[in-house]
Amino acid sequence: MNDKKVIAVVGATGSQGGGLVRAILDDWNGPYAVRALTRDPGSVRAKQFAERGAEVVQADLDDEASLRAAFEGAHGAFVVTNFREELTEEQAALRSRARMEREQAANAARAAKAAGVKHVVWSTLEDTRPHFEFLGSDAPTIGDGYKVPHLDAKNEANASFTAQGVPTTFLETSFFYEMFIYAGLSPRRDADGLATLTIPMGDSTMALVAAEDIGRTAYGIFRAGARFVGRTVGLAGAHATGEQMAGLFAKVLGEPVVYRPLTHAELRGAGFPEAEELGNMFQFFTEAAENFVGNRDLDAVRALNPRLRALEDWLVEHREQLKSAL
Repeated sequence: MNDKKVIAVVGATGSQGGGLVRAILDDWNGPYAVRALTRDPGSVRAKQFAERGAEVVQADLDDEASLRAAFEGAHGAFVVTNFREELTEEQAALRSRARMEREQAANAARAAKAAGVKHVVWSTLEDTRPHFEFLGSDAPTIGDGYKVPHLDAKNEANASFTAQGVPTTFLETSFFYEMFIYAGLSPRRDADGLATLTIPMGDSTMALVAAEDIGRTAYGIFRAGARFVGRTVGLAGAHATGEQMAGLFAKVLGEPVVYRPLTHAELRGAGFPEAEELGNMFQFFTEAAENFVGNRDLDAVRALNPRLRALEDWLVEHREQLKSAL
């Protein structure tokens, strides 16, 4: 164990970081040991990782000194920020979520530089604004000049790592399969009782991925080594149109599923807190599909992560949850 290189994992008890922690622990004979960074080392998941042999360390993205200490002696670091993190009213009043992500990424970049980390994998996304500007699209601006804050701000934060000269791989993620369950985007019954998928993608192809595969692919990048430093890697586990997704849902649920996509304007006007941003996000996914999907080569991702999860396999695993949501 002592001769293994350490990978420090930010957000180790979350979906992305947790996938990387498990990937390293599963590869018990591999070249890396894992240092799991969490704000709460006493949490159930942190204790489970410790029982499996992970080094669990307290660190907070808002505390640069704690990150510097946690990165010390590590060969690599995985960095992810959580735009959807629950904030108190006082925290929300101090800064926007987009500003939070930028500041947290900057803290991590400075800490990685100071600690001499040899390879950072930063979980990021594209900036939607150049796309909307190029096409003259009508997506509304949402706070701080963003179109889709949780994409745009994360992309802006890329500059923190380049400015510090940190050896970084930029891992561009995709729509999580889990959003079908946790964001209520799986099929629902219409007034006639017919299972209906309304995800607003029109006729465009969408890139999707299981959250667990983000960490697994990051591990593949660390194992591949320095040749990925300075590169951007697009990540997906599936490419599918709305009709194709409806077909997979029908196969797994055992009943017909029709695809009747909402328009982006309909989603923006749905009335729940994140509706406007999600409407813009799906407009970007739809209009930029050729580039967004084209930048996510499934064969290239599978070479890094042979366990890459197909959408159908994930749907089968979650069949009962999907049925209960109908």
